Amino acid sequence: MIQVMKEAAVTARRMGRRTLTTLGSVLVAAAIASSVIAPSAAEPETGEPTTSPSTSASPSNTPASSDQKVKASKIQSVVATTKQQVTALVYSGAMDKVIPVTVLRPKDTSKPAPTLYLLNGAGGGEDTATWAAKTDYVKFFADKHVNVVTPVGGAFSYYTDWRKDDPVLGRNKWQTFLTKELPPLIDAQFNTTKVNSIAGISMAGTSVMNLAVAAPKLYRSVAAFSGCARTSDPLGQAYIRMVVADRGRGDINNMWGPPGSQDWVANDPYLNASRLRGMKVYMTAGSGLPGVNDRLDAPLIDGNPMTLANQILLGGGIEAAVNLCTRELTQKFRSVGVPVQTTFRPNGNHSWGYWETDLHNTWPKLEADLR
Repeated sequence: MIQVMKEAAVTARRMGRRTLTTLGSVLVAAAIASSVIAPSAAEPETGEPTTSPSTSASPSNTPASSDQKVKASKIQSVVATTKQQVTALVYSGAMDKVIPVTVLRPKDTSKPAPTLYLLNGAGGGEDTATWAAKTDYVKFFADKHVNVVTPVGGAFSYYTDWRKDDPVLGRNKWQTFLTKELPPLIDAQFNTTKVNSIAGISMAGTSVMNLAVAAPKLYRSVAAFSGCARTSDPLGQAYIRMVVADRGRGDINNMWGPPGSQDWVANDPYLNASRLRGMKVYMTAGSGLPGVNDRLDAPLIDGNPMTLANQILLGGGIEAAVNLCTRELTQKFRSVGVPVQTTFRPNGNHSWGYWETDLHNTWPKLEADLR
């Protein structure tokens, strides 16, 4: 199996982009259609998200009216779950619902601290594939002087503002929530320095780039781990269909309109790269080849052969195509003068063990930006 993947990686490097784009789309479609590899495996260890009444939206086929009176967003309550962790229930006027937001606090809360907005992947933190469940991020940040803010919600939404409410995924105005509603509430509640950075994985690797494009003055830096942040070309559109339609059962036309329309262009970080001038950008991607986390005794595999096969085959195929997206976006950033630092791992696939390492390795850079 490993030899086959090595040969595939060599072949991929020899291909032109058109061929590899087609191959990537086929890999995605084949993975979804397969009865052996679960469609929930875009982040390979994920489960199906469960939406609670407090976070669900009332679905509608009609677009949210631009002149509709929007209620003011506010923090309804803050409950400590541990000494350094709280859950804030935040009412979003834009989405007319309450969103749980996890905040990791620094040890010394008497001194103002900067904020890292850290987003989950396709499941939005509503499933079992989360920073809290799959990594050591709570322990890692325990001695760091920073507020780490993670919303719970937004499954399969790309954390963007949708054109229309969706019958399945409800009302999604996540760009408004994350760039306009939430930051001033966090600053007022948690004694921050009002200095922010943002990071995300997989689906959110695209989202954090778009959020930074939409609000470049809000963030000092942005980090994308294994994100295919190119949305208006065939490969990027294939990933969005996989996440929104095939996994989330949502209608991509309700998100940005028909593929190829203006909103798809407006939400393509590749085409809007120049808007990130002056911001530090960090990206990571693996090669798709098996690595240190791809063995039966790895913590997240737990001796399960099917989980391992899922991670190597589907996770490897996805990451190989993500690698291509990341290389192209790196070149684009450099061509327009955006200070990007990209780490290309010689192995590793689309899974949490590698993202934990990416977070550890990228944090010193983010920390320096937040000073």
